[in-house]
Amino acid sequence: SNREVIASYKSRKCAPQLGTLMGVYLPCIQNIFGVILFLRMTWMVGIGGVIGSFIIVFMCCSTTMLTAISMSAIATNGVVPAGGSYYMISRSLGPEFGGAVGICFYLGTTFAGAMYILGSIELLLIYILPQAAIFKMEGLEGAEAEAAMLNNMRVYGTIVLSFMATVVFVGVKYVNKLALLFLACVILSILAVYAGVIKTAIEPPDFPVCLLGNRPLISKGFDVCAKTLESGNGTVTTKLWNVFCDSPFLNATCDEYFVNNNVSFIQGIPGVMSGILKENLFGNYLEKGDLVAKKGIATVEGPDDTLTNSNRYVLADITSFFTLLVGIYFPSVTGIMAGSNRSGDLRDAQKSIPIGTIMAITTTSIVYMSAVVLFGACIEGVVLRDKFGEGVNGNLVIGTLAWPSPWVIVIGSFFSTCGAGLQSLTGAPRLMQAISRDGVVPILRVFGHGKANGEPTWALLLTAGICEIGILIASLDAVAPILSMFFLMCYMFVNLACALQTLLRTPNWRPRFKFYHWALSFLGMSLCLSLMFICSWFYAIVAMVIAGSIYKYIEFRGAEKEWGDGIRGISLSAARYALMRLEEGPPHTKNWRPQLLVLVSTDVEQNVEQPRLLSLTNQLKAGKGLTIVGTALAGTYLENHPQAQRAEQSLRKLMETEKVKGFCQVTISSNMRDATSHLLQASGLGGLMHNTVLVSWPRNWKQADDIQTWRDFIELVRETTAAHLALLVPKNITAFPSNGERFSEGHIDVWWIVHDGGMLMLLPFLLRQHKVWRKCRMRIFTVAQMDDNSIQMKKDLTTFLYHLRIDAEVEVVEMHDSDISAYTYEKTLVMEQRSQILKQINLTKTEREREIQSITDSSRGSIRRKNPAVVTTQLSVTEEQPGVSSKVEKPEEEVQLIHDSTTPTSPATPATPLTPASEGGAQTPGSAQVQMTWTEKADGEPAKPPGVSTPEGIKDIFNMKPEWENLNQSNVRRMHTALRLNGVIVKKSSEAKLVLLNMPGPPNNRSGDENYMEFLEVLTEGLNRVLLVRGGGREVITIYS
Repeated sequence: SNREVIASYKSRKCAPQLGTLMGVYLPCIQNIFGVILFLRMTWMVGIGGVIGSFIIVFMCCSTTMLTAISMSAIATNGVVPAGGSYYMISRSLGPEFGGAVGICFYLGTTFAGAMYILGSIELLLIYILPQAAIFKMEGLEGAEAEAAMLNNMRVYGTIVLSFMATVVFVGVKYVNKLALLFLACVILSILAVYAGVIKTAIEPPDFPVCLLGNRPLISKGFDVCAKTLESGNGTVTTKLWNVFCDSPFLNATCDEYFVNNNVSFIQGIPGVMSGILKENLFGNYLEKGDLVAKKGIATVEGPDDTLTNSNRYVLADITSFFTLLVGIYFPSVTGIMAGSNRSGDLRDAQKSIPIGTIMAITTTSIVYMSAVVLFGACIEGVVLRDKFGEGVNGNLVIGTLAWPSPWVIVIGSFFSTCGAGLQSLTGAPRLMQAISRDGVVPILRVFGHGKANGEPTWALLLTAGICEIGILIASLDAVAPILSMFFLMCYMFVNLACALQTLLRTPNWRPRFKFYHWALSFLGMSLCLSLMFICSWFYAIVAMVIAGSIYKYIEFRGAEKEWGDGIRGISLSAARYALMRLEEGPPHTKNWRPQLLVLVSTDVEQNVEQPRLLSLTNQLKAGKGLTIVGTALAGTYLENHPQAQRAEQSLRKLMETEKVKGFCQVTISSNMRDATSHLLQASGLGGLMHNTVLVSWPRNWKQADDIQTWRDFIELVRETTAAHLALLVPKNITAFPSNGERFSEGHIDVWWIVHDGGMLMLLPFLLRQHKVWRKCRMRIFTVAQMDDNSIQMKKDLTTFLYHLRIDAEVEVVEMHDSDISAYTYEKTLVMEQRSQILKQINLTKTEREREIQSITDSSRGSIRRKNPAVVTTQLSVTEEQPGVSSKVEKPEEEVQLIHDSTTPTSPATPATPLTPASEGGAQTPGSAQVQMTWTEKADGEPAKPPGVSTPEGIKDIFNMKPEWENLNQSNVRRMHTALRLNGVIVKKSSEAKLVLLNMPGPPNNRSGDENYMEFLEVLTEGLNRVLLVRGGGREVITIYS
């Protein structure tokens, strides 16, 4: 943009330096006063009434005034290069809005050109040279006459358009020279009208309107306003008689209405003092083909009197209603951008644009509002409603009011409309050229080329083509609402730009023009929007679709323009607001979704080693949510910064190819261990934190010369446990499917050995949302001890899944007691917690619904964020009857035994029994505490004071807990367990596409680490794809909607 600024400064030095009057005020006035004022204003006052028309004028003028205020603020905020409105909006709202508004403004200007051309031809064919018509309209009536007129407009319009385009092509110099002449015409015409109004007060002009009954007659067909004339040799019939009767004799058969009513004439312009204003105050809307009738005159109509000789009366040519008038009138207030479009030629754009534009709008608004009142006060209602002046000898209605002669206005308005058409045809291509040179809309690049002197040739051709569409529509009343839409759209965005910049308090927003306020801009914006829908809801929707699709197209094609736009500001504010709202607390189970932190490792070249990990991430993201892909580097930040950037780039690239939407993060620390730990702690922001860590199993950990890799892995497991994060460890990640693969069949097997908050149930559900896994069926295996009632267990589990709305087959695998004991080291606790969930399902339905929630709540309660220090722990004991689960409260000393050393402990508060009444009050030990222990005694927990009785269940746990460290018989037994369990899993699930397993927690004493890894290896041997899952200690799935 520096080049732009310098170039614009250079061009300014040689360009003529214009002041406020010549550079802004007069061009604006010339553009605002247009064809509508001369051709349609009187008709609008007649149809809508003075009050209705005044409301319309006031609405439209206040819209443009508010827009001008917003525009002045934008225009005085920094240098506005040539190109005016388009540059202002695109530089403040960004390329997408800029392009959409620019094109709307361009289309508006182009259709305005068409409208001016149609207006000038209407003036030519109806008022100046009626005999020039190619399709003769003499003797045609109704629809035929209308069609002939429209065809004339099309032929002449095309001729005039080609002529104007040639003039513009040959030399814009001439257009600018003629501009002053055209402007003089406009001002003279308006002065002539005011002079005429003053004259009517002294002596009204003589424009008689001939009425038959109360119907005004078209004045072409007769000379005298009478049925018969007295002359020397008796009574003679007039031309009027011949029109309504079949012969010129007094005994002829005549039209019934003609016989019954008298012919009279009234003054078309009674004058300001006549008090006609009272009659014209209120609206008089007509259907197409209605008679324009005078109120308050007696008329005799036969009972079955159909309208005969209709082509003799003044009729309404279109059906009119309030909103139509708004659409037709609005173009006469557009043109307020004319000054800012010439910003390149101004001596001091920042001073001139606001003053000039606002002065011009004030002037024109005063003229329009006074015109409405004066037309209503001077002209007879039937004349006002007579759109083409057929009742007053085919004069232009506003011309009849002018002094010294109607021709002043007819010629003046003809020239001014031609001039305005030329202006549009010069302005629009330049705008198109500016848009295409910006390169925002790639399709339009062609239109940026021009002649050597920079004249936009191609853009001119396009403009002429679009203009021709408007001319083929051929009716001024149909083209006007189209261009109203585009202009309103453009003004709406100008107001939006100003309001946004002010509300967002962008640091760069400091306009010189101080008299703006966001509320005014907002009001302007809503006025524009309402006017669009008032004019025509249909066109409004079309215009919005056009603007919307341009916006989307620019966004999609990626306009690589960084203009520091306001929309960036909005997304920042919105993101900040949303994050602040998110802070408020942990999400409810219904809203829980895996927010992943994916830990990948990079090689020496900083390329990602396990790209499949990101494929898996993508497949899991059916739950949307947040994804952070992180990698850790060893070293110091200062020395390894380039590597970090390289790593970040390769992460970004991989995320793009794998279509993972999220963020990437690279941490550098003195060793990998710490770097990973920092990633775990520092990722995320506010409520947008990860709750699940995805990391791949350390390959070849046995052969590794570096023991560190698996040591780091176990430390990571410990840290996720301490942080209450869920952990997913895919084993054999290279065997996992890429996003392009599709499984046509197969199973996802879940081995539900310990209940860990439902993570095991949720993951396959999320995976199956993705195309890769969609066709897979889900199977759930659960392990039963010999003393469990496996048939009942299967039933309960099926019911539980049914309530979770998860579609899966259930299988209960029976194993010998000792086989599973070592794996589910906290047998009574965890198995009971699971059995309890299932048992609760056997209660009566109403109890059951409350119960299940209280169980899920209770596990959630195990880590309540609000008060983590007070954790109530209870045990259920198996010896009771299946329907009832009783609680054994434990003395506080023993709480320590169950808690892992990582969980803060405190004296337990007395627990409430788990009954339907105390929903969520009771808390079973959450998996958080339970799964954290491999060996406890090593940590030197407090010795039990003598004399404390320990319930059987607890003894059992600790007796069954062999030490990992000493390679003694219990360790061998544990490996044996892994083998047995592995045997069962392989037998059932070797064909499965994916096996999900509970991952037991690591030992507390570090010397047992290697055995732990070995245990997991043995457990998963012979399985192709395994996902080890460790819950974060909170419920993540619920049966309630």
